[in-house]
Amino acid sequence: MSAPQPMIEIRDLHKGFGGQPVLEGVNLRMMPGTTTVILGGSGSGKTVLMKHIIGLLKPDRGHVIVDGTDVTELGRRELNEFRQRMGMVFQGAALFDSMTVGDNVAFALREHTNLSEEEIQKRVRDKLGVVSLFDVEHKFPAELSGGMRKRVGLARAIVRDPKIVLYDEPTTGLDPITTENVDEMIITARQKLGVTSVVISHDIGSSFHIGDHIAMLYQGRIVEEGPPARMRKSEEPHTREFLATWFGRA
Repeated sequence: MSAPQPMIEIRDLHKGFGGQPVLEGVNLRMMPGTTTVILGGSGSGKTVLMKHIIGLLKPDRGHVIVDGTDVTELGRRELNEFRQRMGMVFQGAALFDSMTVGDNVAFALREHTNLSEEEIQKRVRDKLGVVSLFDVEHKFPAELSGGMRKRVGLARAIVRDPKIVLYDEPTTGLDPITTENVDEMIITARQKLGVTSVVISHDIGSSFHIGDHIAMLYQGRIVEEGPPARMRKSEEPHTREFLATWFGRA
């Protein structure tokens, strides 16, 4: 029996700007149905790496293989079609303030499908239910808490049943209770939908709560990766120093 293939594979990825290297040979495999957290401090290259996964940036060297497709070789039209397989949850939820919750979640369905309005409304209700939001379709984002807005952002991301959901710093700026709620939202989405989740974060506590696999990005390289239990006992110097702020290890 052959070994399972990764949903996302990053091979020797290099990227720089203005002569300054940002990614310097990133290699990483993300398996189907798992949550991989790319952990690192500010300026470590996390956001640049995520932009390569969704095809917003072209590498200077290397490859990004997503669901069997080499993203680095796609043209603009092919990229637009490819991105329909993915959902993105932005740091600030990035909802349209002038639209109701229902219209926010339905936006991609109205733009990219031929579903009837009845079918759209049913799917919107179903996806809001996945993130435990009920009877909020007629509310506006300003009427919701920060955690609820994150949930609406996830409902919008999964409304077209993507195989992959990416999260950009999902707990930044949130209080501890809301952070825990967002963590549970990410875990529930993976369990209920079987999606492959990719999270970029500098939140150590959240990362170890939600992650099946954690990759430590430091100065443009993955210096260590593995399951949370192994990463917690890391002896790699940069990982050890980074995690000490949370686990209290010198």
